[in-house]
Amino acid sequence: MTSTRIVRIDHRAWNDAPDHVGASTPVAELEEGKVLYFPELRFALSDAETRLLDPALVDPKRKNISLNATTGKLTGVAVEDERRNAIGALVRRYYETTRHFLDRLLPGYASHLHAPTTSLRLHRIGTWKMSWRKDDTRLHVDAFPSRPVGEQRILRVFNNINPHGDTRQWRVGEAFDTLSARYLPQMPAYRPGVAWLLHKLHVTKSRRSAYDHFMLQLHDRMKADAGYQRDGLQESIEFPPGSTWICFSDQTPHAAMTGQFMLEQTYLLPVSAMAHPERSPQRVLARQVAAAH
Repeated sequence: MTSTRIVRIDHRAWNDAPDHVGASTPVAELEEGKVLYFPELRFALSDAETRLLDPALVDPKRKNISLNATTGKLTGVAVEDERRNAIGALVRRYYETTRHFLDRLLPGYASHLHAPTTSLRLHRIGTWKMSWRKDDTRLHVDAFPSRPVGEQRILRVFNNINPHGDTRQWRVGEAFDTLSARYLPQMPAYRPGVAWLLHKLHVTKSRRSAYDHFMLQLHDRMKADAGYQRDGLQESIEFPPGSTWICFSDQTPHAAMTGQFMLEQTYLLPVSAMAHPERSPQRVLARQVAAAH
């Protein structure tokens, strides 16, 4: 790529925000679809927590361990002993840490972030058998088949907690408007009746919007396009242990290629809470669909 979409920020403390350097801000960089990369923002684990980094602790029927911080529900843990409580405490600590940090880093978002979900990922990339649609080693933007997001953005905070020195390699793709313009002509039109039926049959938790329809199409067509996966505009980056990175994963094309042991925090943010809502995938796709008709 001629210019990187990775913004490096040298900052080590979770309890305060980095000073802004230059004219841009973290919010502006994120809303342009870039990745904020903090190479030294470590989420330190105790010795007892490090001993929990064992793929055998994950329910074989699930890919990851997850916490719904709103309800307190912990899923995906294969054991019912004291390790379950310790895992719950670890992922909750990560949720609380990221929330306090984002309140300082992105103060305009602070009162609007909601629906937090925390994920502890213990499997090595490539060892979990899955369909091509769920294969995250393929470049994609995030879209949820059963959980339509409508007017919500998907903001994610990742941290490499690997205790053995293994990096986590990502590929990061091109700007969203260029990407969506590439695939939109191939996509079938949105059909409200189909969205109604899927909700009625409990295939989706709420009714898919036109945006959700096009994002799922984009997600699938990207992953199915071997030529794009090989030749599409992209860059590679390795995130070392102890590093943190943040992006709008519904806007930033990404693929996780290598690595093991990671914490990931997801928040939803209303489009209306953005500094520049016109940069959201929702508004970009709406403009492109309108121009095509």
